[in-house]
Amino acid sequence: MAGPNEKLADIFQQMADLLLILGANRFRVIAFENAARTIGELADDVATMTPENIAQLPGVGKGTAERIAEFLDTGKIADHQDLLKQVPPGLLDLLDIPGVGPKSVAQLWHEAEVSDIATLKKKIESGELEQLKGFGAKKVENIKKNLAFAQSADQRMRIGAALPIAQWFVEQLRHIKGVKEAAYAGSLRRGRETIGDLDLLVSCSRKDAPTIRDAFLKLELVKDVLAKGDTKCSIRTPQGMQVDLRLVEPDSYGAAMLYFTGSKEHNVALRELALSKGWTLNEYRLAEKADESKIVAGKTEQEIYKKLGLSWIPPELREDRDEIKLAAQHQLPELITLKDIHAELHAHTTASDGRWSIRQLAAAAADRGFHTVAITDHSKGQVQANGLSAERLEQHIQDIRDVADQMKKTITVLAGSEVDILADGKLDYPNSLLKELDVVVASPHGALSQTPEKATARFLKAIDNPYVTLMGHLTGRIINRREGLSPDMKAIFAAVAERGIALEINANHHRLDLRDIHARAAADAGCKLSINTDAHGPADLDELRYGLLTARRAGLTRGDVVNCLDSKALKKWLASTRP
Repeated sequence: MAGPNEKLADIFQQMADLLLILGANRFRVIAFENAARTIGELADDVATMTPENIAQLPGVGKGTAERIAEFLDTGKIADHQDLLKQVPPGLLDLLDIPGVGPKSVAQLWHEAEVSDIATLKKKIESGELEQLKGFGAKKVENIKKNLAFAQSADQRMRIGAALPIAQWFVEQLRHIKGVKEAAYAGSLRRGRETIGDLDLLVSCSRKDAPTIRDAFLKLELVKDVLAKGDTKCSIRTPQGMQVDLRLVEPDSYGAAMLYFTGSKEHNVALRELALSKGWTLNEYRLAEKADESKIVAGKTEQEIYKKLGLSWIPPELREDRDEIKLAAQHQLPELITLKDIHAELHAHTTASDGRWSIRQLAAAAADRGFHTVAITDHSKGQVQANGLSAERLEQHIQDIRDVADQMKKTITVLAGSEVDILADGKLDYPNSLLKELDVVVASPHGALSQTPEKATARFLKAIDNPYVTLMGHLTGRIINRREGLSPDMKAIFAAVAERGIALEINANHHRLDLRDIHARAAADAGCKLSINTDAHGPADLDELRYGLLTARRAGLTRGDVVNCLDSKALKKWLASTRP
């Protein structure tokens, strides 16, 4: 069940969509879009905030703050209900169809009397839609295909499913004759946890574009061709993902990469900055406003940012938060990279539900160049995961110590456990056993529908345990499947910072928990973070890249993450977390 933040963000976005459909003032639409974005990205539960703090949020004015208060009091917003009454009940369902936005919905409603999915289908079958201005046979056929897809598809694709597909396409494109450069852009390049569709970009000459396009359309993963133009085509893969390919000339490649990477809000801010300098910025070039034939920059993103007086901004930061201000001051953080990570502090073996032995896990971590790995199998409460009883854990600790001694010249192997945080905040093992471990990852696995108040009390009690090293996947969410817990993050972060332990960014792409906005707020509160793969087998260590993207979106540097410490410093930090 969605929490207050998600519900409010959805309501404000729906209000923006409704206003667009009804032809309202664009500034009102923007106000609700900004409110939706602010609340949706808020790390704190809005229900725990004071009215004064809510009113001070960016994009939240007096009227919006009053609507938030109304929702928290009644569960509804009267203005929202009034807008819903002004359109047919099923009209908003059309927005779930890829490629159909509020303006198209408005046109379908006003000019073709389309009021829901059922009438849309009838209008398509009768051929009536093709009579509308801007709705030719090709567009109507695409709507028909997208409608069928929307009704069969579940949700946005997780980044761990989308990235391999994108990388495969890019690799194929680079082998096509005439391709100078190829890359993926869009929300995937920004490291978003879920992806709507893939944006691919190719740099080539105009004469080579048709040949490259045709070769792309013949690739193995092309199931359906949705659109085919001279410089753009769209396809759908067998996995159900839409892929848009754009072919641009080398002089425009940087401008196109910047534009199609987004985010929309970041791009708008850059365009406004360009206008203030007498220039215009679009997907083709940065040019003189008075004469767009006079090109200022366009070949690379770096030269465009430089002309605008900014440091180059990493894609993961391009969400129009504070990155442009920091880039103007040349004070962007030096974001963490893969080579900065030297340790894995949360992984499982065959002792619980893993697929490899202690030695195999340690050897794999050493092959990655890690100096330390912690073996953290499940505690006894995780019966379905073959959690270890106290007696089994005692033997497991000895087994880990034996491997650690045998491999001490190769890698440091630590004895740990992923210990369940029970519903009341107690841990699954007594302190007398926990103190024998080097690392205790305290994680929630059950009671994941607790109220925010109970979840907060539960976690604060766990944090207070003197043997806890780090808090694992704090909310317990599973992306696209389970929302998880919504504790008072400020209270959690304050307690973690005071204790000097760490909060985990679980890198498994099904979790990514902490999410980016929480990780950023945690770092701002003085918390240390730990990026771990929660590996159960060899392939799982590759999940580290998704945790890294989350950390970069949070603006984290190597100094924020304990996995970046050298062996001696990590050992010292671990000791500091214990009595």
